[in-house]
Amino acid sequence: MSRQRSRNTQIEILIRKKLHHAGLRFRVHRRPIPDLNREADIVFGPARVAVFVDGCYWHGCPEHATWPKTNADFWREKITRNRERDQDTDRKLTDAGWMPVRVWEHEDPAEAVKTIVAVVRERRELFKA
Repeated sequence: MSRQRSRNTQIEILIRKKLHHAGLRFRVHRRPIPDLNREADIVFGPARVAVFVDGCYWHGCPEHATWPKTNADFWREKITRNRERDQDTDRKLTDAGWMPVRVWEHEDPAEAVKTIVAVVRERRELFKA
């Protein structure tokens, strides 16, 4: 498990390429707010949008998550804590005026990009006024 990538996964890179092609500029693997000891995969600072590309296994995807048979209690607890941390992160970002966007690794990248682009453009208009 330690050899699993946590950054720059194929889906993450593909989404970033499509976002860049759509004309959006962003930061990669940054803390949206300094007090929060958690990084977003893609950060749109002025629009205050933090994008997380969640792996189905590590974040317990309701469609694709599998529960290991070896050391099952440890992994179930680990994945449950990951889900709780994700919810806590979303709440803290929302409270600080940010919009968290979560994308599953199994999602169609083109659809994910459409969603992200729409959110970023809407938020840019909101903060422009």
